[in-house]
Amino acid sequence: MLEVFFLGTGGIMPTRERNVPAIALRYKGEIILFDAGEGTIRQMNTAKLSPMKVDKIFVTHFHGDHYLGIPALIQTMNLWDREKPLHIYGPKYTFEFVQNLLNSGFFRPGFEVHVHELGETRLKFGDYEIWSFKVEHGVPALGYVFKEKDKRGKFLKEKLEEYGLQEGPILGKLEREGKIEWNGQIIRLEDVTGPRRKGIKIVYTGDTEPCDRVRLFAEKADMLIHEATYLNSDDRGESYHSTVEEACDTARRAKVKLLALFHRAFRYSYDEYAREASRICESLGMNFLIPRDFDVITFKSGSWELRNIMEERG
Repeated sequence: MLEVFFLGTGGIMPTRERNVPAIALRYKGEIILFDAGEGTIRQMNTAKLSPMKVDKIFVTHFHGDHYLGIPALIQTMNLWDREKPLHIYGPKYTFEFVQNLLNSGFFRPGFEVHVHELGETRLKFGDYEIWSFKVEHGVPALGYVFKEKDKRGKFLKEKLEEYGLQEGPILGKLEREGKIEWNGQIIRLEDVTGPRRKGIKIVYTGDTEPCDRVRLFAEKADMLIHEATYLNSDDRGESYHSTVEEACDTARRAKVKLLALFHRAFRYSYDEYAREASRICESLGMNFLIPRDFDVITFKSGSWELRNIMEERG
């Protein structure tokens, strides 16, 4: 199971109605942060997500609305006596900017902070990988892919019976080693399981104008979180951002299962944005979501569900 928490869904500046970008993925007990705008620690506390379970922060770029929450996160971790290292990943200049943050004020964390500057990279972490890819935003900027490893197919009852195998330690050994010798013959895992199941794939663009690399890396993703700052090109002007129509077109061409429109400009209320964005996405035949702060998407068994933390609490 994978949960995606939208901690901040707006862009440029926070408002009373929504915070600036921060997305938390909770997977097998670990929390992975993608961007951490100002106020992220408050949003995490509201969502009851512990910063002590965050080992990795992936920054898309160094505009303030995407990273100014990092110092508060680090100070909170320090106050709670964190000991394990924190890893911060980002594009070119990440090391310089993070060092500036750590050296500001009369404060140094009592734990190690490791900084990693990325290009287009594939990082492997146990049961998942993070891929970084370049986007177009006028400054060094990256998008990210969370890709869960593909899983074995389900054990087929009729095949187990055919080979005389039963549930228990022998199947555990077969799964660990990939093959076993049983009753004088070699049995491979694929002999008794169905087709492999694709791992979950989540793509986050950060800020970008329309970019072919997004379409390439988002191919057949379970969810594409694409910035759609503006409703139309007139509002966008000369900024390096995308419109709702451009985000929908990218998602359609990449054949993603679900599009989440992200980084709404502060000039739009949620209702105004949602009405027009819905009209555009529906006309293009996209399966889409316009998340609010504290929306949570849960991916499980090939399907997804939406809930909102604040609505659950009444």
